[in-house]
Amino acid sequence: MEEIKQELMAQLENPVAFTIPVLGGIPVTVSVVVSWIIMAALTLAAILMTRNLKPVPGRAQLVLEMFVGLINNFCKDIIGPEWKRFAPWLGTVALYITCANLIGLVGLVPPTKNLNVTAALGLSSMAVIYTAAFRVHGLRGGLGQFLKPAPIMLPINLMEIAIRPLSLCMRLFGNVLAAFIVMELVKMVVPVALPVAFSLYFDIFDGVIQTIVFVFLTGIFIGEALEEE
Repeated sequence: MEEIKQELMAQLENPVAFTIPVLGGIPVTVSVVVSWIIMAALTLAAILMTRNLKPVPGRAQLVLEMFVGLINNFCKDIIGPEWKRFAPWLGTVALYITCANLIGLVGLVPPTKNLNVTAALGLSSMAVIYTAAFRVHGLRGGLGQFLKPAPIMLPINLMEIAIRPLSLCMRLFGNVLAAFIVMELVKMVVPVALPVAFSLYFDIFDGVIQTIVFVFLTGIFIGEALEEE
């Protein structure tokens, strides 16, 4: 049991991949490197899939159009008339989180099991939400959002500034970390056939579900921030 515990703790660490030799040395962790790999792969895929768009789409273009249409329809339903401003952001976040959650299937460590990564995603979403509120409603209208539905709700609405990104962060981090731990334990105990069946749920199904939840909640929060007076 102690050996399993030590092995599991080793798997949960986020070691330094390399150090950039400037300013006394800037450590770059494995989760950052994997995130760079995901971003590079998504950027390359976007370039390749959009450079020769045709009126009659091929299979790759058809998949791309289906994804874009899915995100656009989702944003229209959840956010409302201002959806076009946020569809690219939500689509990009959805692609990144999905790839980050599923990248364990190719032997890399999911960066979303690192609290720093999920915290950055949560804070980025909140920055988009509150920036949108002030941009659409102006300074006075944006501040007025904190008085809804009644001025007495001001303290609770102010608390949501911290609670919402925390909830987005911890929900994604907790579920991905739990799935990672379960899969590592299964691999240690039954290393042959059983992990494949568990992987279908913990690595694929649960990873996609967490993406949907994160994007859905972010869209809901954006829609609430843009509600008219």
